[in-house]
Amino acid sequence: MSSGSVTQPVIDTRRMWPVYVAIAVVLLILVSRLVRYQVIEYQSWLDQAVENYTSTIRPPAPRGIIFDRNGYVLARNVASYNVVITPANLPDDTADIQKIYRELSKLIEVPVNQGTVEEAKLFAACVEGPGIAQLVELGDSNSPYTPVKVKCFVDSNIARIVSERAMDWPGVSVEVEPIRDYPTGSLTSNVVGFLGPIPADKEAAYLDNGFVSGRDKVGYSGVELSLDPILSGVNGTRVIQEDVAGKELRNLQPPIAPTPGSNVILTIDSRLQAAAEATLINEIKEWNAYYGEERISSGVVIAMNPQTGEILAMVTYPTYENNRFSRFIPGYYYEQLSQDLRLPLLNNAISSEFPPGSTFKLSTAVGSLNEGVVTVDQIIQAPGRLVLTEKFAANEAGIERPFVDWTYNQNGVINEESFGTIDFRHCIAYSSNVCFYKLGGGYKEEILQGLAIQRLGEYARAIGYDKISGIALPGEQDGLIPDPQWKRINKGETWSTGDTYIASVGQGYVLATPLQVLMSGATIANDGKLMQPTIVREVQDSEGNVIEKWYDPANDGNITDTKETETSYRISPFVPNLKWDVTVEPIIRDFVCEGLYCTETEPQFYKTIDPYVIQMVQEGMRLAVTDNQGDIRRGTLNRVFGDPLKFPIAVAGKTGTAEYCDDVALKAQRCQFGAWPTHSWTLAYAPYEDPEIIILAFAYNGGEGASVAAPIVARVMQAYFELKAIDLAASGGE
Repeated sequence: MSSGSVTQPVIDTRRMWPVYVAIAVVLLILVSRLVRYQVIEYQSWLDQAVENYTSTIRPPAPRGIIFDRNGYVLARNVASYNVVITPANLPDDTADIQKIYRELSKLIEVPVNQGTVEEAKLFAACVEGPGIAQLVELGDSNSPYTPVKVKCFVDSNIARIVSERAMDWPGVSVEVEPIRDYPTGSLTSNVVGFLGPIPADKEAAYLDNGFVSGRDKVGYSGVELSLDPILSGVNGTRVIQEDVAGKELRNLQPPIAPTPGSNVILTIDSRLQAAAEATLINEIKEWNAYYGEERISSGVVIAMNPQTGEILAMVTYPTYENNRFSRFIPGYYYEQLSQDLRLPLLNNAISSEFPPGSTFKLSTAVGSLNEGVVTVDQIIQAPGRLVLTEKFAANEAGIERPFVDWTYNQNGVINEESFGTIDFRHCIAYSSNVCFYKLGGGYKEEILQGLAIQRLGEYARAIGYDKISGIALPGEQDGLIPDPQWKRINKGETWSTGDTYIASVGQGYVLATPLQVLMSGATIANDGKLMQPTIVREVQDSEGNVIEKWYDPANDGNITDTKETETSYRISPFVPNLKWDVTVEPIIRDFVCEGLYCTETEPQFYKTIDPYVIQMVQEGMRLAVTDNQGDIRRGTLNRVFGDPLKFPIAVAGKTGTAEYCDDVALKAQRCQFGAWPTHSWTLAYAPYEDPEIIILAFAYNGGEGASVAAPIVARVMQAYFELKAIDLAASGGE
């Protein structure tokens, strides 16, 4: 080797392989990640990217309007004004911003600075607390292009001033928000109801249907709740592109306009409703003034057309002012109402259960005559007091127990004779307890076999008791007709003959809603036809076209466009819905009775009610008005409706005085043995030959039905016929 040559370094390539492998692994990872993100997970990442700049806006749908049967508005939408500030549109100069805040603060009476931004996060919109600066700063940090509400529900004058100052106050504007308004207020609140925020337990379902949480309101009671799917409409849809600051850039899809809710016309006549409410309240106040204490605490009045089932008036007292719930539900007011033992938030016409007292005797009368327990002309002994040998089993000796008639100790005077000898129709007219004790449970040799509780239950259910009516209102209760099995399960006791006695006169364990009591009378008045009570007369779309709607009470009040189940009935356009005709449809189970208990026939057999039976009960109810044979032997409604000069229209009806002892009475120490407090009931219909109105009045702790509830019914009935005359005169007598 020459001295001038250069030696080349020898590179060991084996040492480079780890580097090559590392580079290859890195490249493989990068390529695999690229394939994963760009190919395999392309759609997922694309959806997230789109979501980052896409927002869906739900323009609110106008809620439907509620009218009474004459077109008077019961619920509508009115404009409410909110003062809002859009942070992104405020001036750049801090001094200018503070000047706007100070001037606006004087106008809307909200402090410029109050609390901190962190504290402002704890407050919902429209709740007083944070200052203007704190509210805007919080909104600016979240979404600067979204208007921040700094004062809600301002009056129209303030809204006008803010709008006029828009040029001087950049970023400040007025937001118009619809709220619910109820022109009739508390008069119809138990029927119409009110709105509230979407309940947390139902939020997911509402969101799936396009509702906006925190903005949209839904029905909480009344038809606002039961007909919410009809009234609420469908919110619109706008899919927009926005930047990172929340500024709207453009529509990504064609906007879908909101579909307004349908309008609802109720069967209620608000004029008759007003007359019924005034009559009920005045009667209660007059009797309380007479007693010198608040003895009668609450009451109900319902008026219905027995031939169609249309509810013309439904009044409960006390009630609540639904306009106070229009903007938000005040906690103190709601707490006050919920703690009131009179339950003003409930529609007591359908949601409260009471012993029906003597109004329930219509069930016993129909059943005993139809079953042959008694004949129409059979003479029944009705002394003021009888002694029953009460038995819990047919073969036991039993114990003696006295049962008295309602005239036994009337006005402090003992009357052993009471009504003396009377027939079937006068049992109804005089409302003799002793007579109905015998009809229900039998008595010695006079009536060997009474109706018995099993058969009594069948006839009570046939004319409207022991099940919900299915009226399109929320919260309806089903009442109670007890039987031996019910008593053994719930009371741990055996049924006795005394239980049958007191059930026969609507006492003991028997419970009913005022609407059920009304339906029982309406079934008799309508010759045995039980009509579906309805509160809805018509549903119209936003253009005034009548649309068909069906209501299914057996399926959580589901509303459909067509009849989908056997239990649904049409609510729009209105047609009278016959539930059943007891004189035609065999719906009453046949029993074989011996003594205390009855057993179903084998094979099972169902029967109808003879039209003659309905006619005889009607005559008994008419005699309650016309019969006058003295102070004791007088129809229970004779003093109220018996004078043809004062009340020329033929009326028939039934009174009721129901003993009770509930938690309220116990707390007030009213439950004294032998002198129980009593509820007051009366139902009456007219004209007798062709009834078009039946009215029920109930007064809690009211006392005698003929003295308290009957005058209420009379005055409401007078109002009905006076309104009818006015309407006929206005229409030219057509």
